[in-house]
Amino acid sequence: MKLNSYLAFKGNCREAMNFYKEILGGDFQGGFRTFADSEGHMPYKPEHADKIMHVSLVNKDFVIMASDNMGVKQGNNFSLSLDFAEDDKTANSIFSGLSENGFVIMPFEDVFWGGKFGMLTDQYGIQWMVSSL
Repeated sequence: MKLNSYLAFKGNCREAMNFYKEILGGDFQGGFRTFADSEGHMPYKPEHADKIMHVSLVNKDFVIMASDNMGVKQGNNFSLSLDFAEDDKTANSIFSGLSENGFVIMPFEDVFWGGKFGMLTDQYGIQWMVSSL
């Protein structure tokens, strides 16, 4: 299991992540994926087509993942992301445990980019993303 941070921006994700890369170093793993890249798999507003759906800045010490989420407010603009390498059973168990007395935003299930993914807010108000590839 690996724990990473996931940041949400209100339309300026590309700018912010390029800034972080300049300051912190690292490389963009998989490049910038826009909402238009998800055509046919998930709904989005046409004016958000060029906004960032996902990006990962990776170096030997950290992974910072991010996206544009036009509904974020300061204070709810981050999530903790748990990544499981090909371990659906453990990932599902942890997703279920974290969601107990919380709120499931997106059920833990198969996703178009491969593997399984789910999002939730736990009973303490912390947002989590759980994935297995």
